[in-house]
Amino acid sequence: MIDVRFTQGFKRRLKGLRKRYRQIQSDIQPIIDELQKGNFIGAQISGTTATVFKVWAKNSDIPTGKSGGYRLIYQVISPEIIVLLLVYAKSDQADVSLTDLEESIRRALDE
Repeated sequence: MIDVRFTQGFKRRLKGLRKRYRQIQSDIQPIIDELQKGNFIGAQISGTTATVFKVWAKNSDIPTGKSGGYRLIYQVISPEIIVLLLVYAKSDQADVSLTDLEESIRRALDE
């Protein structure tokens, strides 16, 4: 079983999203379960100094396709450790800049 950890930034964003989207926990849980099984799902993000992936999750509160879902970004620290860096609603934010992503990676290393 893989150790899936959550950064403070991830927890903070999740808490904010939970206020608007009541079902977010059940929507992202299948992704966390897959990561715990060791399945690195999603697309790898190039241009970063770390092994980082992005994955889409459905939003049951606004079922409007991929544009209405969530994006989870996670880093593979080692084959046994995965750190969830960011979560955001695609309806709020189209993408995360590489600068913001690198900052999240740096903060995760400091935690």
